[in-house]
Amino acid sequence: MFNKPIDILAIGDTVVDAFIRLKEAHVNCKVNSEECELCMRFADKIPYESVTVVSAVGNSPNAAVSASRLGLNAALMSDVGADQYGKDCLESLKGNRVNTKYMTIHKGMVTNYHYVLWYDVDRTILVKHQDYPRKFPALPSEPKWLYLSSLGANSAEYHEEIASYLSRHPNVKLAFQPGTFQMKLGTEKLKTIYEHTDVFFCNVEESQRILATEESDKKTLMAKLRALGPKIVVMTDGPNGAYAFDGKDYFFMPLYPDGKHAFERTGAGDAFASTLTCALVMGKTLEEALSWAPINSAFVVQKIGAQEGLLTQKELLEKLKTAPADYKPTKI
Repeated sequence: MFNKPIDILAIGDTVVDAFIRLKEAHVNCKVNSEECELCMRFADKIPYESVTVVSAVGNSPNAAVSASRLGLNAALMSDVGADQYGKDCLESLKGNRVNTKYMTIHKGMVTNYHYVLWYDVDRTILVKHQDYPRKFPALPSEPKWLYLSSLGANSAEYHEEIASYLSRHPNVKLAFQPGTFQMKLGTEKLKTIYEHTDVFFCNVEESQRILATEESDKKTLMAKLRALGPKIVVMTDGPNGAYAFDGKDYFFMPLYPDGKHAFERTGAGDAFASTLTCALVMGKTLEEALSWAPINSAFVVQKIGAQEGLLTQKELLEKLKTAPADYKPTKI
């Protein structure tokens, strides 16, 4: 299958996540605020329940695995160190039928390794991204789509190379799900990326951060994001569902009613964004794509990590077929 044209080439950092399930902790939240802190005893020995190590994750690797699971020919352009963790990541990607031709192994460097402090159904992640030397290679053929997401803090010039590639290849579409550093870079430095974006993903809080505003009206936020260049803006709102704007119509999409409580929420946003993108790659309408995305999110949060719960296309369509009549996007 790796000789076939690439449907989605995901670009972004690859990490190993070590999920440390905590037993003795508590969460403090500010009054009338969603700003919360994970608290543990200081200067003490704190027991934990378990550690689960998951290789080859991160926004873009998760998207590549999601695309492969849904039946698309997916590849990942990313970086790992010349260590055992890097080998584990490559093996995991290959096991998920992701093309690793554009993976770079850096001698003398280590693979990104994050610690996930998992308490109840949510998590706090201790992150460190290695400063890999990055270079956008010459591609032998055009992928149908690029899927750009989280990259480390030394990637400003790399973004310029990606934007240059998109300028030279106008038939290649772009899905953009910005990570923390890409938001910090600002819209002006990523102006060309935004202008080439076909579908853009963020949550409500991220939209406010990107736009440097306290505006809370979702239609206004999406309109302002679309004014930066993206053709379609998709904005998630956690347990409240998701919204989309295509320049003409605004849509609201509810959560998929699977009736189960989340087990561990890592990867829900990646599953949503990648699944919606895959549906568009397959020629689905925005409304059809919106009905696909929450299903994968609902099942990802039933497992540990961002990939184990990802569905095949057959499984997803079966869930869609049995969904209640009111599970559909509505114009707002």
